Amino acid sequence: MSDIKPRKILVTSALPYANGSIHLGHLVEYIQTDIWVRFQKMQGHEVHYVCADDTHGTPIMLRAEKEGITPEQLIERVHAEHSADFAGFLVAFDNYYSTNSEENRELASGIYKALKANGKIATRTIEQFFDPIKNMFLPDRFIKGECPKCHAKDQYGDSCEVCGATYNPTELINPFSAVSGAAPVRKETEHYFFKLSECEEFLTSWTRSGTLQPEAANKMGEWFESGLSDWDISRDAPYFGFEIPDAPGKYFYVWLDAPIGYMASFKHLCQKAGLDFDEYWKADSNAELYHFIGKDILYFHALFWPATLQYSGYRTPTKVFAHGFLTVNGEKMSKSRGTFITAGSYLEHVKNPEYLRYYYAAKLNSTMEDIDLNLEDFVARVNSDLVGKYINIASRTAGFINKRFDGKLDPSGNNPVVAEMQAQAAVIADSYEQRDFGKALREIMRLADIANGFVAEKAPWVMAKDEAQSAALQAVCSDALEMFRLLTLYLKPILPRLATQIEAFLGGAPMDWHSVSLGLPAGHVIKSYEHLITRIDPKQIDAMIEANKESLQPAAQPHSQTRHAQHQQNEAKPASEAKATSEDSYISIEDFTKVDLRIARIVNAEHVEGAEKLLKLSLDIGEEKPRQVFAGIKSAYDPETLKGRLTVMVANLAPRKMKFGMSEGMVLAASDERGGPFILSPDSGAEPGMRVK
Repeated sequence: MSDIKPRKILVTSALPYANGSIHLGHLVEYIQTDIWVRFQKMQGHEVHYVCADDTHGTPIMLRAEKEGITPEQLIERVHAEHSADFAGFLVAFDNYYSTNSEENRELASGIYKALKANGKIATRTIEQFFDPIKNMFLPDRFIKGECPKCHAKDQYGDSCEVCGATYNPTELINPFSAVSGAAPVRKETEHYFFKLSECEEFLTSWTRSGTLQPEAANKMGEWFESGLSDWDISRDAPYFGFEIPDAPGKYFYVWLDAPIGYMASFKHLCQKAGLDFDEYWKADSNAELYHFIGKDILYFHALFWPATLQYSGYRTPTKVFAHGFLTVNGEKMSKSRGTFITAGSYLEHVKNPEYLRYYYAAKLNSTMEDIDLNLEDFVARVNSDLVGKYINIASRTAGFINKRFDGKLDPSGNNPVVAEMQAQAAVIADSYEQRDFGKALREIMRLADIANGFVAEKAPWVMAKDEAQSAALQAVCSDALEMFRLLTLYLKPILPRLATQIEAFLGGAPMDWHSVSLGLPAGHVIKSYEHLITRIDPKQIDAMIEANKESLQPAAQPHSQTRHAQHQQNEAKPASEAKATSEDSYISIEDFTKVDLRIARIVNAEHVEGAEKLLKLSLDIGEEKPRQVFAGIKSAYDPETLKGRLTVMVANLAPRKMKFGMSEGMVLAASDERGGPFILSPDSGAEPGMRVK
């Protein structure tokens, strides 16, 4: 193991938005990153893991206004909450900072000036919606109205969540401000643009150079085919953020300064730890830079961010690692079902964060696949693997060493099981390096099974009854504890707190990857064995779900976004989006009777390559040929679970040519801040083709 060449590595996780609590969906990324960082540190590399709260933008400004505090007070409070949650889950940042820092202001201004000097900044007069009551320009996500394509109500200003269409806010029918409810007016304003369209040659090469996962690079290829548009990097006052140099009343759009927050957090660490900032960020740096992100913010990290760095004189990322979303019990996290679970709620009820770290690791690989937290399987796997297999080895053997041999070990020195476990170190290390934690754990648990088989075969509890087998008993238990030590070493990136407890029990220095061959020698004395972990009681899970259902009752509570990208999006939904019903909202019975609603059986459902929200459904409504419909329900459903189900569709909606094919109708679904979309299902007895009346 000594031939490993030390590396200098800087690692970041995406910045959580300072507009809500950390929940189990967010923790997928931070746990994934922390495991990888801990593994690299065990390898002996110089690794720095930094992150920060993403603090700027309209939602922060409006929420602070609603609470009667300043944005600075809001983000300070949220920073403390986030820091406590991350610490509770053993996510060990080397620096956790804020984008609202002087370091970030200076770096953002410097990068902007460099881009401008490099001819990559343009100014243009644009027309934008303006709220006459709030006296502010409205970002896309703060404008709602009727979709110009499918005419669904209450859709956002950038895309329709029903049919998946994208459009400009000015195309909405009957638009209204999601902030005040007022009808917006059009107003001209001057904005600043980063000329992303001029960066296509560089980005085409960069995204295909191995910096992205294959599926991510393919996604970039789709965007290149559509053509890259210049990027609006400015927002008008009032806005909580950094003012653009020499442009009074104009502010950097949050996605300009948010990723620069990675640099600012590291710069703050450099000042504290005496590190060289340029060594990691200069254009010809030999250090490695890795970003862990959710797949929903890939566009920003694989296009805007590398182009911004390239044309302002900095180095670009070594690799960008994107992961999928989290579902709970096979469905999108839901407040109504109690599965929208915060980090704090988990710690209050389940208490041990390493159980979730283990379960996530067992599910994670190097792809952008979504992972599911099945709560029943979570209980079973933790109890079986960690308690029944892993800890079981020590609990069945350490007592004999303590009581019969004063804690002194005397291993056999040539145990084939120990040799096999040592030989697998390179395989497990490669799985960790490739972020295939599930593969690593499968191998580790295979070794745990072998170790348990050894203990069961030797049966030390039987040997202990025969004084003549005393020496053999000591050797068997010593060998078993060496197996337990190796398993602990392999699990240490995932279970750091438990590993520290076991290191104290076994004695000696903290284990790193080079400790694989450094077994527990004859004469080594261990401490008294004490109980290490307990089984999860399913009642803990039930209580957690109930508690999260109860937390929904106060309707005035501002909600935090349900997915990682929404937590990152500055233009996310405000806490309250209610719009009073007016006479203009009603339709006549004549209008309603024009809509042909039919019972449909879902014959087939499948993912749509390249589509973030859509599933392709084949619907039987009693016609000779099934209808093809693209539905924006991907976030809530596994396609396999939909096959054979009945639902309701609009059968006389004009067919619409979409990027992925022709959509011949629309399925009905419901959603609000509590969850969704949930497709509508009729009672038993309904048959395909029946008209809904």
